Amino acid sequence: MTEAEFIAALRTLAREPGARSLCDDAAVLGDLVLTHDMIVEGVHFLHDDPPQDVAWKLVAVNLSDLAAKGAEPVGCLLGYTLGTSDWNRAFVHGLEEVLAAFAMPLLGGDTVKANGPRSFGLTAIGRTATPPSRAGARAGDALWVTGTIGRAGIGLALLKAGHDGPEIEAYRRPQPRLAEGRILAPLVHAMMDVSDGLLIDAARMAEASGLALSIDLDAVPTVGDPLAAVTAGDDYELLFAAPSDRLLPVPASRIGRFDTGAGLTLLRAGAEIPLPATLGWEHRA
Repeated sequence: MTEAEFIAALRTLAREPGARSLCDDAAVLGDLVLTHDMIVEGVHFLHDDPPQDVAWKLVAVNLSDLAAKGAEPVGCLLGYTLGTSDWNRAFVHGLEEVLAAFAMPLLGGDTVKANGPRSFGLTAIGRTATPPSRAGARAGDALWVTGTIGRAGIGLALLKAGHDGPEIEAYRRPQPRLAEGRILAPLVHAMMDVSDGLLIDAARMAEASGLALSIDLDAVPTVGDPLAAVTAGDDYELLFAAPSDRLLPVPASRIGRFDTGAGLTLLRAGAEIPLPATLGWEHRA
């Protein structure tokens, strides 16, 4: 059973409206937004990444889901796999730093001891009156993205090659777009964060909205090779649908258009080009 098949099976159990059919970044219960993300050693962080950075990334990726709903952080619950005393101590220091940086209280959680790769989970809770889904794009809407795409992918490549560079910070310590999300939430038709790769996440928004989507690769603000950038993931920028003529109160780039139909089309220099064999990150059994 693939990841997609497993989630499809879970949808038969997620019958409450707040679950949003497991097709969104978070659950919504009244004005509360709840999300849970895990990070696993060797998948989301490297064996020799500093524990302080692992703590930062764990919190930041969950806060990015709250940002995509325009939510203000309320608190979090931590699921922690114990390591050595020094590793645990350093993780706590990093956790203190990131929680203070984003004003999110730690409310509780659980600790375990396990063999094999370490994994950590966090449930983040936020509050908002206007949480957009990823399924609300309309035909004729433009697709927009905040920030620059591809820096984290370069950072990971540098680490794997044993090199140094400023992009490593983008991989280890992503910056959730909480302020931008709160501003955009009442104005957009759909919004999500870019976690698995711009192309695969944009395709998910189009599919959830029941629309076709074309993306102009030349319009995407990237660093390095553009095709590598839009499939690398770990950017944690905001991807959103809004009218093409809307004046936005935050910096963002218009990179595509939604239309009736289905599927993803990629353009370069005004002409359609083949989609990459892999659009982004997917967990495989």
